[in-house]
Amino acid sequence: MDPAFCSEVGVYRGRFAPSPSGPLHFGSLIAAVGSYLDAKAHHGKWLVRIEDIDTPRVVAGASDTILHTLEAYGLHWDEPVAYQSQRLDLYQNTLNQLIKNNLVYACTCTRKQIKTQGGIYLNSCKVAGHPFEHHAIRIKQSKPCLEFNDRIQGSVNVAKSFAEEDFIIKRSDGLFAYQLVVVLDDIEQGITDIVRGADLLEPTVRQISTYQLLNQTVPKFAHLPLAVVEPGFKLSKQNHAPAIDNQNPLPALCAALTFLGFPPPLELTHSSVSQLLTWATGQWQISQIPKQTEIVLNHQ
Repeated sequence: MDPAFCSEVGVYRGRFAPSPSGPLHFGSLIAAVGSYLDAKAHHGKWLVRIEDIDTPRVVAGASDTILHTLEAYGLHWDEPVAYQSQRLDLYQNTLNQLIKNNLVYACTCTRKQIKTQGGIYLNSCKVAGHPFEHHAIRIKQSKPCLEFNDRIQGSVNVAKSFAEEDFIIKRSDGLFAYQLVVVLDDIEQGITDIVRGADLLEPTVRQISTYQLLNQTVPKFAHLPLAVVEPGFKLSKQNHAPAIDNQNPLPALCAALTFLGFPPPLELTHSSVSQLLTWATGQWQISQIPKQTEIVLNHQ
């Protein structure tokens, strides 16, 4: 077991935060299992948060389906499930404070305009004084983060232009942006460690800068390799990755553990999900996870 665990007993708070745009697939199972095992190996709490802030992408009934799947796979959460759609006051109160402190501004630039400028927003509206109503709101990037240390991937560096960009925290359609709400949720829930897929590796610097802007402690990050069908093509709900089987969870659970670097012994492949997860918790070491951002799945 990782010696660092001993000093962190009782402190660790992790989470799994799926978006309800469809059922869980193998890629999301990897993230769920990885975050769960890291929390349990630290004798910590594992929370589930439904990230339903992007309402146009929400599929009716998907939240309940996701929770039923987690239960079928023995992944039981330790506190009541949180829903972003029920936390709008938290987001708005923070935005009001940022407006009051002159840390944000309204932007009228379209994606097409930004694309013609090379894809990076060039602070065109920073001093324009546009009204906040019906326009996107951008944060004034005063604390850019160009690099951070990831528990799995090691030192992560991003382009200076990306790190310094004034990014959107509320969209022109009135929806709060992921980059803001994920940080506010993790702060409010006391999350100390974030274990998730490597597709979020680069945006992490924006989240770190937001923690710093809000004078909050930055959690530890660990980004798991993505399951891909071919390089650069991850399993996702958007590309119709098949849902995992709730009726027969052992094969997918064994496959997820093997993917993460913990192939179960043969006798456990016919056991129960609780026995398998107990074994995996005892085996868990973050250093054993492949230090890759993606792994191509073998076609059966």
